[in-house]
This record gives sequence, C-alpha cells and structure tokens, in this order.
Amino acid sequence: MLEKVNKAVSFLKEQLPGTPECGIILGTGLAGLAEKIQNPQYIPYSEIPYFPKSTVQGHPGRMIYGDLGGKKVLAMQGRIHYYEGYDMKEVTFPVRVLSLIGIELLILSNASGGVNPDFEIGDIMLISDHINLQPENPLRGVNVDEWGPRFPDMSEAYDEANRAAMRQIAKSEGVLLREGIYASVPGPNFETPAEYAYIRRIGADAVGMSTVPEVIVARHMNLKCLALSVITDLGVEGSIVEITHEEVQEVAQKSEKVLTKLVERFLEDRG
Repeated sequence: MLEKVNKAVSFLKEQLPGTPECGIILGTGLAGLAEKIQNPQYIPYSEIPYFPKSTVQGHPGRMIYGDLGGKKVLAMQGRIHYYEGYDMKEVTFPVRVLSLIGIELLILSNASGGVNPDFEIGDIMLISDHINLQPENPLRGVNVDEWGPRFPDMSEAYDEANRAAMRQIAKSEGVLLREGIYASVPGPNFETPAEYAYIRRIGADAVGMSTVPEVIVARHMNLKCLALSVITDLGVEGSIVEITHEEVQEVAQKSEKVLTKLVERFLEDRG
C-alpha cells in the first residue's frame, strides 16, 4: 500500500502546477460544488495509478485542481465507499494521497438521514463528532509509522476552531446550521425503522455510509477535518417514508448552493 500510494502521489505531483492547501471530498449530489472551482484542471481517477474507481451514480470520479475562495484546492468529485466492494484501505487510499501531496485541511461533505426529531429535510449539519459502525477499521493491520502513530488520538476528530469559524459564517449568511453527531454504517441499503431508532438512542443525530473512515485516516496523518452533512431524508418515527437514491440526490442538489456558499466563505476567511 505504501508503494501504491507513493506512485499515485508522484503521478499527481507531476500533473499539478502547485501544492493545494485544502482537499475537498464531495459527496452524493454535491459534486456540483466543483463547478465553482476556478481555473480547473481535471484528472480522472482512471488515470491515477492504483486509484480506486467510484461506481456510484452521481459521482463523476475525477480530481479537480484549481481555485476556490482564493485558495488552491484539490477536490474529489466522487468518493469511494465500502459498500462498493472495496476494503477500507482502498476506501481511504485517496486521503493518504491528498495528505502526502501537501494539503493542510480536509473538507468533507455527505448526504445523510436525520434521526434528530428537530431536523428537517434539506437542513445542513456541521459534524461535531462521529460514531463508527463500519465493520472494518482502515487502520487495521501493520502501521506505517511515517504516516502516523499506531494509536491515533480521536478526541477532536473535527477541528473545533474550524467549526467555530463555520458557525460564524453561517450566522452571517443567515443560514440555519445544525450541528450534531454522525453515525457511519456500511450500507448500501437504507436503514430500517428499528435501526434508525437504535442509531438515535446511541447518540447520533444523522446516519450515512461514508466520511468516518476518511476522517480516521486523515487524523492518523494529522490532517484537520471539517465535515458537513445534508439531511436528505428523515429516520424519525412518524416521518419515515420509502426513499430512493435518486430522491437523496435531488434533495442534496437543492442544498448545494447553500453548502457551496458556506465552503467558499470559509476558505475566503481562512488565513
């Protein structure tokens, strides 16, 4: 894995004209944020050595390098999921690559089901913490010491200073920004009513099928993380209805302009 990651990093460094300050992982229905990136340079995943391929509808599967909010960014337009058949080291391979290219901050977005009864469809939630319900940890196996410690600390998985900045930006923009705990499950099926209730009882506010493995690896490599989740459906008793992936994408796309505004402002205000 070390050799594969290094080859992918070497390839991208040859392709990119500079070093990005921030990496962005765009989730379901949120790939349109990439349209705001100025002076874009596109690199399909298929051209990057050993890079896993995204197979999910709505995930184009390419890297985009350019300017957003006055900062150099490298965005993943389409993420990799465990349910696609990859193991967790493959799922988090892109995070290893982004870190070694030189980013200082990882911004992640996703679509999720809200289990907090105060939430509404279309809300944006700032992730404050997470609960890992995935069956495999991406750090399992021999530790690569040059990447990070054997037992990385997770007491502040989502950087508080960056969260405080995002709260202030949302307030100034008049955006209702929820904040809560995200539970990550394997998928790909949506949850049953009993599973939604369980996830709420153990302390989560939203549930999805991504993000947590990527954040674990980012923190292993000492990257700061900021994550935002669009509530695309509700897992609250009395509000649970049949849901499809297409409907999830549709709701996420409706929230896309607001999410884009928040991320752009965040990067503009960042030193």
